[in-house]
Amino acid sequence: MKTAKKNYKQWHVVKVKVNDAEHAHVYFKEREIWWCYCGANIGMEEDGKGDQFKRPFLIFKKFNKRLCWAIPLSTQVARGSFFFYLLAESNIIRMAIMPQMRMIDSKRLIKKTDIISMTEYGFIKEKITKEFLR
Repeated sequence: MKTAKKNYKQWHVVKVKVNDAEHAHVYFKEREIWWCYCGANIGMEEDGKGDQFKRPFLIFKKFNKRLCWAIPLSTQVARGSFFFYLLAESNIIRMAIMPQMRMIDSKRLIKKTDIISMTEYGFIKEKITKEFLR
């Protein structure tokens, strides 16, 4: 199966700018949905979109003011126990791509766009515990 050619050179340019930028401290919390710089990644890893390689992520677990576990989101429907529908407070339905959860630095965070309810957050915590921490 042939995959689309990825622009790693362009991602490297963006990545260097993001890393070197003097960002003001970004305040983020668990349950929030943020646009993040995701990048051009390897193989089946989820990529960012457009020339800035952005994708929405759910902040799943905050460790400190700079690090969190985040789950990439998509509007594309996927089937299986590793995918989970989320309804954000804006009434937008997104698909959480749980196997692609990753540690990210707050420098990747661009803009908060939404939040999920405590109920939705409880469902996804339960799903992660059931599927990944057996």
